[in-house]
Amino acid sequence: MPTVTSKETRMYLKIRNVCGLLGVILPWIALFSAGIAERPSSEWWWSISCTYYQSPALVGVLVPACIVLIAYIGYNDMDNLVTSLSGLFGLGIVLFPCKVSWLASGTPVGFFQIPMEISHIIHTLCAAMFFLLIALNSIFLFTKSGAVMTDRKKLRNTIYRICGIGMIVLEICFVAARLVGAPGYTVMILEILLLHLFGFSWLVKGEAFPFLNDKEEAR
Repeated sequence: MPTVTSKETRMYLKIRNVCGLLGVILPWIALFSAGIAERPSSEWWWSISCTYYQSPALVGVLVPACIVLIAYIGYNDMDNLVTSLSGLFGLGIVLFPCKVSWLASGTPVGFFQIPMEISHIIHTLCAAMFFLLIALNSIFLFTKSGAVMTDRKKLRNTIYRICGIGMIVLEICFVAARLVGAPGYTVMILEILLLHLFGFSWLVKGEAFPFLNDKEEAR
């Protein structure tokens, strides 16, 4: 990152931490708020996306996280492109809700009030691209460094790669679960793990864990 003032550095770190924290708390806020609302079906908790129909938590947490991603200024144009696209695909997740069993086929849903089945296809594509871009960002962009790489930077890079590769593996598991007809709640488990890896990666990048940070350099 170019040389910046201490105030600007703190601003960058705060933005990363906000984004990471929102990712970690999203599934739990969504589950809690939907759980205390009226339950239209026993399948209400089978995915975070399903809670959209019971509680504003998904929109209230994911939208700010996406705005942070879109507004985030990275190291270079590639960083900016990846994070901005991530934010746009994330907004697509809430603009185009998934289908649920308790609504009739063809029900108009979402911001654009399109049939639920069409909205679900767009929703799924947006979610897949969101997590794929976030994963690639963690693997290839967070791991960039200057000429000198400290031991702690090497450790952070290992964490970024584990988080990124883990997200890709979980996306593959998601597809496999659909193909083999795994229990519906499998989706919720995979989504929670995906969001925690996403959030943890950004929290590390935001220097939320002092024992992982380099004392001698501004990142």
